[in-house]
Amino acid sequence: MSIRALWIISHEKGESGKVRFSRRYPTVESRASRLGRGSYVPVPEDSALLRPLLTDLGLTDPEKPFVEARDGCSRLHRTAALELVLEGRQGAGAALWPVLAIPQGGLILACLPLVEAPPGPRPPLPSLASVSQGFSLLAGLQAFLSGSGAGKAEVESRLALLPAALMQACPLGTPLETPQLCQPLPPPTVSLAGSQKQPAWKPGVHRGRALVSVAVSEQVRSMQYGNRARTDLWDVYGTVTCKCDLEGVLPTVTVTLSLPPNGSPLQDILAHPCISSLDSSLLTASSVDESDGSAFSGPYKFPFSPPLEPFHLCFYTSQVPVPPILGSYQLREEGSQLKITVNLKLHESVRNGFEYCEAHLPFFNRGQFTNTDLRVTSGQLEVAREKSLLVWVLGQKFPKSREVSLGGSVSFSGAGSLGPVDPLCTELTAYIKLYFRIPDVTLSGCSVDQHSVQVYSSVKPRITTSRELISSEYYIWNSTGEAPVSSGPMRL
Repeated sequence: MSIRALWIISHEKGESGKVRFSRRYPTVESRASRLGRGSYVPVPEDSALLRPLLTDLGLTDPEKPFVEARDGCSRLHRTAALELVLEGRQGAGAALWPVLAIPQGGLILACLPLVEAPPGPRPPLPSLASVSQGFSLLAGLQAFLSGSGAGKAEVESRLALLPAALMQACPLGTPLETPQLCQPLPPPTVSLAGSQKQPAWKPGVHRGRALVSVAVSEQVRSMQYGNRARTDLWDVYGTVTCKCDLEGVLPTVTVTLSLPPNGSPLQDILAHPCISSLDSSLLTASSVDESDGSAFSGPYKFPFSPPLEPFHLCFYTSQVPVPPILGSYQLREEGSQLKITVNLKLHESVRNGFEYCEAHLPFFNRGQFTNTDLRVTSGQLEVAREKSLLVWVLGQKFPKSREVSLGGSVSFSGAGSLGPVDPLCTELTAYIKLYFRIPDVTLSGCSVDQHSVQVYSSVKPRITTSRELISSEYYIWNSTGEAPVSSGPMRL
């Protein structure tokens, strides 16, 4: 998802166009050459690109309202994505595709994305991620150059700042955070503090309010069968995400992950390359091996020099003793009705405070509901008849007992009528899927204290931390049906 070249062209009515700015990325062009092989068309000189682009946009030769190459019936028009037929040294008939162009007042913003596909039939434009990213980059350039009604003089001054802006927004031809182009940057002549050398992987520096944000997000998966012959399975995997807005070339930050005294050690830790040093004992614990009790249990220190954009500091797994919500589901067929019994219990170690909590009960291969006679001890029940789906909205808290139940019966219009179909869930094979999010909680107990985040920078930043627990593939299977059974532990 990269850009081969970029152009800013000025064009006023009655005048010939002029290339005001152009940028090429040789490393991306090298990749284009390898991918294109015999069909590769190199990026032309500015003068060779200008006339075909203006012709294709209908901005030249006003005395020629019809141009065969542009207006012929054989030409398939695509809005803002052009195929430019080049001449001269590029060879007659050589076509440059797809050139993205957006006219903006007296300017034309254009770029050539890299098509990462083998030679052959052209892939459809919507399937090319680089095309979407190219349009996003051009939209950012629009806002930067002429946003908020910028006058002609201001546009000129912003054109002078464009090289510095692109160093941050599109380093080495790969667009990053294009919305940041909306903020004018200081001239690139500002000297960097100290004698530190600017690293190639960090093409710019942050200027502005200092902020360090650390978020720990854990996802829990579960397969519960309600059958002694089948072992219930669950696992937890976490992500630590950081966003560091710090001045200086190489500021240093140390984030410390802590566990409660009885917490299980983190395992399968995968760390970001920006981390400068890491104790090898942090990386050796694996959930594949039998736990011998000697695994490192923290605190886990991660010193690093952060990149400009948000990034994942590390990933990990954890073996927790119980899932947060234990459940049982019984579905029995009695005549033309299905009898339903559901019990859910929130484990005592988990905080009783949800942002949301829902239990979805889908019924496959049975048609639509004709009658529902159901009762719940807590929450509300919603019936989506066209989807043959029961949605049990449990709200933000379980009752004091931490237990809730649902019971009753449902009947259907018949398997031949419209309704969801699933070849796996036939007869009494059915499940409940839970969706929930608990803020300020992790199942492993992993957390980041904002006072433990150490920052070595010229400006003291504001530090924020957060954590959350989210359900992911959380299933409770009908204990009276033939539920699928995993042959081993759940893996990422």
